[in-house]
Amino acid sequence: ATIDPVAKSKLDAAVQYACKLRSGFEPIFEDGRLELTNNRAERNIKELVIGRKNWLHSTSLEGARTSGIILSVYKTAELNGLNPVKYLEFLFDKIPNLPVLSAETLDQLLPWNKDVQQHFSRN
Repeated sequence: ATIDPVAKSKLDAAVQYACKLRSGFEPIFEDGRLELTNNRAERNIKELVIGRKNWLHSTSLEGARTSGIILSVYKTAELNGLNPVKYLEFLFDKIPNLPVLSAETLDQLLPWNKDVQQHFSRN
């Protein structure tokens, strides 16, 4: 089927837009894991945007940076189905006591690690 909208109409503009960006839209329909909108991402980042305003009143740049990191880790844990408070407590206890901070060691502490999922899942 073809669409032949009236030239310069809103439908014509929409069809031109879709045709121009078609290659960017197609992966959404090829991979069922991809969402059609970024609404969830927008909702999740809202707290960071609000926090950014609050961090203007931090007493130091390092304090504001640390607050942002902690909130990011908290939200990541939450989005991965973990109890974020218990997960943060675990990290605050575990990381300072690691003999070496390597990528492999830290990988074992990430929220999507199977062992971490088993210990800190909200379910």
